[in-house]
Amino acid sequence: MADTFYRVELTASFLERLDAIEAFLVKADGGAAYDDLLAALRATVIPDLRRFPRIGRRYLANPPQSAEALAQLAALPPGAPDALREYLHGDYLILYSVVDVSSGVTSSVYLLSIRHHRQL
Repeated sequence: MADTFYRVELTASFLERLDAIEAFLVKADGGAAYDDLLAALRATVIPDLRRFPRIGRRYLANPPQSAEALAQLAALPPGAPDALREYLHGDYLILYSVVDVSSGVTSSVYLLSIRHHRQL
């Protein structure tokens, strides 16, 4: 039986967060850590999510408590919050969404956000 692979897409918000992480690490004299992050995304995170898209825990397993986050969740289309997942890789927390589609179209994983554990 052939393995099913998901397409992994980097959203604009994910790319913006990567830029913020780079600025944060460069300011903390950790520029090499940013290179390590990019290498890990290419070598481990993206391949893992292509093959095992539900490797991360469900985001709603520990729902947010802030009014702002709850309002943002409520604004999402029906069923969308259930597709949100969190993946912890080293010092980074990645928020992503799994979208399964019907036959003939490749299902996708959308990387939505990433944070270093020391960022506010």
